[in-house]
Amino acid sequence: MIDHSKGKISDPVSYVFEMGGVQWKLEVMPKTGWLRGEDLPGVVGGGLLIVFLLTGFTGALLILDEHRKRFKLLAVTDALTGIYNRHGFDEQVSLYLTQHPRENCVDIQFDVDDFKMINDMYGHVSGDKALQILAKQMKETLPENAILGRSGGDEFCAFLPNSNCKEAKSCIEQFAKMKRTFLYEGKERNFSISLGYAEYPLHADNYTKLKSCADAALYEVKLRGKQGCLAYQTDFRLEVRTQLGFALNDISENLPGAFIIYKADKEDDEILYANRELLRILKCDSLDMLLKYTNGSFRNLIREQEREDIEQRIWEQIEDGHSNDYVYYHMKKEDGSFIHVLDHGRIVENGRYGKVFYVLIMDFDSMNRHFKDPFL
Repeated sequence: MIDHSKGKISDPVSYVFEMGGVQWKLEVMPKTGWLRGEDLPGVVGGGLLIVFLLTGFTGALLILDEHRKRFKLLAVTDALTGIYNRHGFDEQVSLYLTQHPRENCVDIQFDVDDFKMINDMYGHVSGDKALQILAKQMKETLPENAILGRSGGDEFCAFLPNSNCKEAKSCIEQFAKMKRTFLYEGKERNFSISLGYAEYPLHADNYTKLKSCADAALYEVKLRGKQGCLAYQTDFRLEVRTQLGFALNDISENLPGAFIIYKADKEDDEILYANRELLRILKCDSLDMLLKYTNGSFRNLIREQEREDIEQRIWEQIEDGHSNDYVYYHMKKEDGSFIHVLDHGRIVENGRYGKVFYVLIMDFDSMNRHFKDPFL
């Protein structure tokens, strides 16, 4: 009993209701009892009024409680993927480790390889689609009791309760090696992930250290060429992230010239990347503009009258065993005009696209103006 009027209650009017997960009971009766018939209508009316007020009050509390739960869920959920955000993930993992301090668990950290290139080449809508596909695969492939999260951007995490690295290895490797594609203009585009994982308490005695170990394993994968997974080993340096200060975009945007990457394929020489300097030279506002007027093909950058000869020269160099050489031709700008360029390309093997060309492109006329041989 919470409170009462101290008087004796006999044959009261009772109302039972639930609020905040607890059942409550209200009992009332006239102070002078149920003896006088003329008081009955007032008592009944008052009782009904109390019932209606309590019903409304209870309903309002239930609605507020439901909204509170919804807002709590939204606060810890990533809107794009529907899994936990960084705050929600850390909260769930910390709670679990507090409740099960001696249980072996596995923390997984991973991200999308070259995600910025996906956004630059295919747009942010395609980038978002790739992230949603990845989150869906997490739900379908990782254990049902796994805690799943998106740390931010293209970075994801998962926590496997009551597990160790040896037991989880097969499942984690299967997930890391899965085929991943998204559609862009009706064509499937592949993407991959790099993943690292570590075990509690084998590798670390708290979650902060455990996450650092998984992160070190992830960046060891990056250093080995991406597109794979590794369990943490004690010889992995926890500060390995600092070795990755030179990302493709950082380098290419600060090269002393234009730069392009395209597939080394006679039938499908798809443009994969171009830096801002090349876009500037070709008078393009974006990579999308470049892909649109070239139809995504490098050969369409070469002046039509020269195209066949230039392509033949390039492939002759390759077939003769040269991995790189110089080629001179006229490159087509977005406005239909041409610029004289010197093309210095190198063919390399890429894990995702096969053979690709890395090409530096220099304005030939500008070079002639600034770098004449002083001895001639």
